[in-house]
Amino acid sequence: MWNIVFQSVVLAVLCLGLASSSSGSGNHLPDAAIKLNERFFDQVRELIKRRMQEKGLEVAHESSLARDESALQSQRSYDNVPIAPASVPTPVLVENWPTEQHSFGQVTAVSVDPMGNPVIFHRADRYWDVNTFNESNIYYLIEYGPIKEKTIYVLDSKTGSIKSGWGSKMFYMPHGMTIDGHGNYWITDVAMHQAFKFKPFESKPLLTIGKRFRPGSSVKHLCKPTSIAVAKTGEFFIADGYCNSRILKFNAAGKLLRTIPQPPEFMSLQVPHAITLLEDLDLLCIADRENMRVVCPKAGLKSSHGEGQPAATIQEPDLGRVFGVSSYGDIVFAVNGPTSMLPVRGFTIDPRSEAIIGHWGEFTNPHSMAVSINGSALYVTEIGTNHQTNRVWKYILA
Repeated sequence: MWNIVFQSVVLAVLCLGLASSSSGSGNHLPDAAIKLNERFFDQVRELIKRRMQEKGLEVAHESSLARDESALQSQRSYDNVPIAPASVPTPVLVENWPTEQHSFGQVTAVSVDPMGNPVIFHRADRYWDVNTFNESNIYYLIEYGPIKEKTIYVLDSKTGSIKSGWGSKMFYMPHGMTIDGHGNYWITDVAMHQAFKFKPFESKPLLTIGKRFRPGSSVKHLCKPTSIAVAKTGEFFIADGYCNSRILKFNAAGKLLRTIPQPPEFMSLQVPHAITLLEDLDLLCIADRENMRVVCPKAGLKSSHGEGQPAATIQEPDLGRVFGVSSYGDIVFAVNGPTSMLPVRGFTIDPRSEAIIGHWGEFTNPHSMAVSINGSALYVTEIGTNHQTNRVWKYILA
């Protein structure tokens, strides 16, 4: 701006000099020259005013752009800001829960219904060992029929006592169970190579994925599926599982939408044993058991933007083989299983910073976990060889 003023003043002086020379009257200018100079200075003042206004607009525009960019950078930074450990609850064990002993079989899954009741899925008298499947993943013991006992029990959240049960003569080798916000049960059976959606206490499924006792890797087959995660949109994900090591995403009607991983994803899974959704972050977090890590690719619930991009990956030396994961807001609770000399315990994970931010608990052979609907409690199940090692632990999230 001052360059403009300087140039204008210089121009004015030159003009005055020219006018003085042409008049030949010394220090006195003729009336015509005076009027010319006044008009000139009026024009200079008007020019300076316009330039100052233009410059002001440019500055304001640049300032606006700077504010927008600053806001954008702030948002980008916010997306990657790690959660402060102080703001994350530490699971605290509830002693003497349940208040009575149960004679469960291997407790392979736990979930929480909309009323806040923990619900377990167990194998009764069945065990999975080297004689359960042949080399083609065919279940050896089909002739024994389904488990005669009730395989699903609803427990009281305060005492752990059994409130009700169902699921007799329905399943052969229970594995995963998730209860959605509407109270539907989503169940996997590794012997039948199928995933189901049930209304509670009903024997006929609303939806079935996979072919009964027919393992495979096509879009219509599953092979020992492990876990299911259900979004508020009705879309659901199946971890398929021990043989195929893939995740299948379906719409609410059961139409296949996506397979994870798929090109251009450079991610190889080895036994995705459990899955959980962080819907606010649009992430699906996977207990990638044999790779000893938790990976969180984009779920694609809000948009397809980001699908196929590198997943958030949490893999630290003390993590070991991850068996269970469950979401709590924007964080993930996880449990590992026996892995060489590593302690078997719980982990608190922040997917945004790709870091373990807390440790808790002490276990022998945990298999699954679930956070209650209101986020007040966390349940962990263990599997073993008798009713004392097949159990459920309750933690308060304080």
